[in-house]
Amino acid sequence: MQKIIVVGSSNVDLTARVRTLPRPGETIGGARLHQANGGKGANQAVAAARLGADVTFLTCLGNDANGEMLSAQFAAEGIDTSKIKFSATPTGTALIFVDDNAENCIAVAPGSNNDLLPADVEGIRDSISGAAYILLQLEIPMPTVEKAILLADEAGVRTILNPAPMAPLSDGILKHVWLLTPNQTEAHSLTGIAVNDEEDARKAADALLAKGVGNVIITMGSKGSLVCTPGETTFVPARKVKAVDTTGAGDVYNGALVAALAEGKSLVSAARIATAASAVAVTRMGAQTSAPHRNELEII
Repeated sequence: MQKIIVVGSSNVDLTARVRTLPRPGETIGGARLHQANGGKGANQAVAAARLGADVTFLTCLGNDANGEMLSAQFAAEGIDTSKIKFSATPTGTALIFVDDNAENCIAVAPGSNNDLLPADVEGIRDSISGAAYILLQLEIPMPTVEKAILLADEAGVRTILNPAPMAPLSDGILKHVWLLTPNQTEAHSLTGIAVNDEEDARKAADALLAKGVGNVIITMGSKGSLVCTPGETTFVPARKVKAVDTTGAGDVYNGALVAALAEGKSLVSAARIATAASAVAVTRMGAQTSAPHRNELEII
């Protein structure tokens, strides 16, 4: 198993299960409250580790009870926590509403995630050089993301960038990305091409490849995903399941994807494994809590 570095965010998620998502000015009663661990970086690190990946996680936690709890739980998942940074800023928190159709809306208070700096990435240069893949998202400061991408490329390490939550990305940075994994909305923001079906996804992927990205996977939720390389395009259909909560499904997809790649799977094979993992995840509540273990991928 090849080594994976995940650089990203960690949060405590407070999820309210409601009948319908509230509209502006509306109060929804009868909610059921659920607390769990989250943050896109943490979700992806846990998803990869549960599938047997060798994961080192660089994140910034608050020097508080939530930070101590998250660090201990990452370690319990088998993640190398030796590179975690602690700061005086409180640990990040996400406020999530999930309705009866499994749709969600999320507000994030980043807290200590904003204290993960380019110098912290520089501090793990040796660890990055010894990895096969580095997995990144955009819930930490953009200069930190860019530093990690450039360091990885310099070391010959393959960068997987999940551009969420969406933020502008320069062509100068995109050309250093080995694999970009936007969803439909993110692909639209990056290319100006609305992605409603497989044909739209092909056009958007071609536009991203033209910007210098090495490979592209556009995820389309219940429709599936499109895997595009300079020489091949393959559509991977989604699994049909009854969704309970879609929170973190994209993170599980990315974590499972990099875990499969680190095992030596091809990009298309890894996408199929990631599809199965995310299908399991949406049948459960929560983000990290929904990530499946390896033996659970055969149940659907």
